Parts: sequence; structure tokens; C-alpha cells
Amino acid sequence: MKLTRKAVLSRAKASELGGVRKLNCWGSHLTDISICRELPNIEVITFSVNNISDLEPVSQCQHLTELYLRKNRIASLTELFHLKKLPRLRILWLSENPCCGSDLHRYRMTVLRNLPSLQKLDNQLVTEEELSHALLEGEEITAPPAKLDMDNCCQNATTESSATDFTVESENEFMNFSLEETNKIRQQLGMKPVPRDKFSSFTPRKVDGNRKNQNNILNAILLLLEELDSEGLEVICQTAGSKLQALQKELHEER
Repeated sequence: MKLTRKAVLSRAKASELGGVRKLNCWGSHLTDISICRELPNIEVITFSVNNISDLEPVSQCQHLTELYLRKNRIASLTELFHLKKLPRLRILWLSENPCCGSDLHRYRMTVLRNLPSLQKLDNQLVTEEELSHALLEGEEITAPPAKLDMDNCCQNATTESSATDFTVESENEFMNFSLEETNKIRQQLGMKPVPRDKFSSFTPRKVDGNRKNQNNILNAILLLLEELDSEGLEVICQTAGSKLQALQKELHEER
């Protein structure tokens, strides 16, 4: 899905692209963010939980200070080449992307070697000691990622694999929803964290198995629902209505 000019202006509540300072597109199924090239004054971008793989458009956002990209499809750390052009970037959330790999220490060292001005990476403060180690243990990225012909040779295999992994990750995330995870999402959305006593008020009585997982999802939805504007609530209503119709149809066919 392509992020359009209309969507940017609507979400940012701005009249022109040059006036956009903050943009929140969390969980919007985005793949194309080329519109970022037209956001010269953007300071905070939330693109977590999407399908983004190319960060080149972001390289034009010279005023960007915070960038949230958790749970996307960024395959290679060479995409950091585009972020090296952002002199004001101080906060980056890149975890749970394919580029992180299994060696998280190497991943963190490589990010910090190429972006030494970061103050926080993946919601963890960057220390002077880490920056020193990064010079020795991190890999320096000096060239942009090679562009493959994704429309031909390997699009189907990559897309199918990524989609499967993304679905599994999303299910696992919701199945283990906690106060910490809820507050991570709220932080990316620019919301205040939920106090523990308020979170507890949403916790239902103990149940087992699938019912417990459903309650975990419901907890998160209820906590975020009150923060949505009319546009967000409309999206929720439409999505819930479609889902309910599909379930009712399925039940009817089984009978």
C-alpha cells in the first residue's frame, strides 16, 4: 500500500506537506513511503508494524529526530546508509526486522557505528561505552543497498515468506500482550504510558487457552480506543463490522 499525500495531511492534521512535523502510520500495511521525499520539515515518524523495506525516501527528511520502524520488512542493515544522511536523528526503533538477525549484539554495534549520534536505539539508551565498542565491533556501511528486480526474479518467494513471518510475529505479539508491550505501542503513538493500576482494571478473571489470548487483545484495544480521533474510530468500526459479518457467514455455513 502506498502512503498518499491525502493520507499524510489527514493523519498529521496539516494543510500542506511542508507543515507536517509528526506523522503516525502505525500498522497501516504500508509498502511505499516515497511521499517522505516531500516532507522536508518532518521531525517524528512512526512507521512501526508495516511492510516497509526501502528507507531511501526517508533520507530526504533532514529535520527528522525520531524514527520508529519496529516490525517491518527491512532485510539488510545496508539500508542504514540512507539514515546516515540525517544529521538530527537521535531516536531509532528498528527491532524485529529481518535485518536484525540472530546476533543482536552485532546488529546493535553496526547500527551505532553508522549512526553514532543516536541517543536511544530500540527503546534503550545508547552509552559512550557502546559507541566505543561499536567502532571496533560494528560493520561500517559505505554504500547503499543493491536494488534487485523485485517485480520479477524473487518477489513471490520473498513476499510469501515475509507475509508468513509477519503473521506469526503479530500473533505472538498479541498472545503475549502485557503492560510493557502496551506502553511500547503507546509510546510510538505519542501517548502517555498506562499506569499499572489502570491496566489492572482491564484485566479479566483468570481463564485458560484461547480465551486468555482473546482477553489480552481486548485489553490492548480498550486501552487505545479512547485515544483515537473520529477517523481512527471509523476505521475500527468498518474493520470490526467486516470481521463480524465474515464470522457470522462462516457460522451460518457450518450449520
